Amino acid sequence: KFSRSTLNGAAVTFWHLSPNPDCVLSHVLSCPVSRPSPSRRTGHYNVQRARPGEKPPYQRCNSQDSLDELALDDYWKEVEIIQHTGDAEQQEEVQLKVADEGEQEEAWLTEAGLATLFDESAADGEDSMVLLSTLTRTQAAAVERRVETLKQTLRKRNKPYSVPDVRDIFKPSPALDTKVSKVRTRGEHSGVGNGAEPGGGGAETETDINLEVSFSEQALSYRDGSKVTQPINEADDKLPDFKVVRDKTGMTKVGDLSAADMKKVRRLVLIEMTALFDTAGLDLKTHKPLKIRVKESGLFGVPLSTVLEQDQRRVPGTRVPLIMQRLISHIEEEGLHTEGLLRVPGASTRVKVREPLHVQTSTPLKLRTVCHELELKFYDGLFLWETLKQHDAASLLKLFIRELPHPLLTVEYFSAFISVLKFPTKKQQLQALNLLVLLLPESSRDTLKALLEFLQRVIDHKEQNKMTLNNVAVVMAPNIFMFKGFRSKITEQQEFAMATGMANIVRLFIRYQNLLWTIPKFVMNQVRKQNTENQRKMNRDRAVKKLLKKMAYDREKNIEKVEKSSEAEGGIIRVQAPQFTKVSMAVQLTEELQASDILTRFLSQDSSVSVKREDLCLFEIGGNIKERCLDEETYMKALLELNPAAEWVIKSVQR
Repeated sequence: KFSRSTLNGAAVTFWHLSPNPDCVLSHVLSCPVSRPSPSRRTGHYNVQRARPGEKPPYQRCNSQDSLDELALDDYWKEVEIIQHTGDAEQQEEVQLKVADEGEQEEAWLTEAGLATLFDESAADGEDSMVLLSTLTRTQAAAVERRVETLKQTLRKRNKPYSVPDVRDIFKPSPALDTKVSKVRTRGEHSGVGNGAEPGGGGAETETDINLEVSFSEQALSYRDGSKVTQPINEADDKLPDFKVVRDKTGMTKVGDLSAADMKKVRRLVLIEMTALFDTAGLDLKTHKPLKIRVKESGLFGVPLSTVLEQDQRRVPGTRVPLIMQRLISHIEEEGLHTEGLLRVPGASTRVKVREPLHVQTSTPLKLRTVCHELELKFYDGLFLWETLKQHDAASLLKLFIRELPHPLLTVEYFSAFISVLKFPTKKQQLQALNLLVLLLPESSRDTLKALLEFLQRVIDHKEQNKMTLNNVAVVMAPNIFMFKGFRSKITEQQEFAMATGMANIVRLFIRYQNLLWTIPKFVMNQVRKQNTENQRKMNRDRAVKKLLKKMAYDREKNIEKVEKSSEAEGGIIRVQAPQFTKVSMAVQLTEELQASDILTRFLSQDSSVSVKREDLCLFEIGGNIKERCLDEETYMKALLELNPAAEWVIKSVQR
């Protein structure tokens, strides 16, 4: 460990010989930390002198290509501000629990919906088999590895176990061989494994993003030594412009799917993320937070779920905390052109103390601190927002984020987020971040997205406020990553090594947020396959008695189906809008017809609709999907070919 001090006006770093602490986060560090050599005579570390004005040295990661050490001045200033602000209230530190041997695998298989592989009494046995039938090679290998590890662990403990043999889970079959062959062929045509560019010959460029082939399958090309053209590293905000080839069947964003399909997405994404880390040779450990006492009400230092429950009782459907929305709104009302916005701290006495009413002080400002006033008056609408300075509002926004009892990025995946920078290329780092964002709880994901959208709007005014992407990332990194007790769990050496990495992750979050909130098409295809197989099983297993009861009804409906089938064959679909009209709209399909064209036509035909265009969405319902809000650039004919049994419904949505 080391500490910083001054000696005769010069900055001095003192090194103390001590055993390496047992740190649960130490395995995520991507940079080695150099240590000074011990003195031969005393065995103690030498004192390193720095010239006046110089910062103590710290190791720079090779993967951080745009943030240099000088750019981190604002990072350490922000850390000092956080320390000076202190804890508004005494909260318990987040305690991380590392799972025992075997527990990690059991928890992983359960979360992936595969508990039946070690517990025959677990529910969803048939769903597990359907899920397994849709996995790619690398995804199947990730499952095999966890099952085999669990099996060996139980054997070591001499416990009876019912874990099936891995070879029985993934028995070679013509169907599986065909599926693997298709994945391999698809990968070869998409530049996976042979270095070919999707659009033609030549080397694959690092700025091409392929969402149709599993990321872990693509990672095989890096592991197997394919040459990849690296983009030229440029200073400041010049990150690569990654290109995603638009899919004719439409992009799918978080929030576009039903809860049932999102559950399938999450399980598939967990398996895919694990496979991606496995393929890259990276260790992926998750941690569980031990239970701690937390505030049960209020605004600051309250669990995110609790804040949202409070908000939803007042404003149903709230997805982002109202206090956070109001702080952002207030900052924007004052103008985003203010120089040093987010970097310049508010008055420390305003943000530092929240005292109960019975505590009397001679300073009116301390008596009516902003935080305490907000706690008392926010929900009643009595807080005087015109008295709140812009920099104070920015400081409160940062305080709200970092005072959450559990980090916004969650305890479970916190180390995985930090490990993202261990991937060799920016493209793989983005792919890993994409999967991790999809794994976040809905409340964390929505709140993070609202924060990142605001930060991008701040950056859009960088010419006036001098807050570039790098500046904003450096200032916000400690507030996003330093959860309660974080600094007590790492050494100062590790903190130095992690600083640049955390700032770079925030840069990626802000710069590529639209891509990170996209559900990859290969995952959507797997969801569609599961739904198709489940529907087939339901139809096959339906009781004869129920079929007999429905025969008369089915005969009546059969006429409608024939009409619908003939319309589809003629290139016509029926679009319904039960919220607005009882009459369906017949639409003639063409190669160029998009979802946006249907919405435009609907609004032009029904002038009584009072809903704004941006609040309307055309939904794909049924067939091989439960429900999906369509991207307006979706080509309808291509989607109908993918899901011929779907129905099309226009509904209003809450954005």
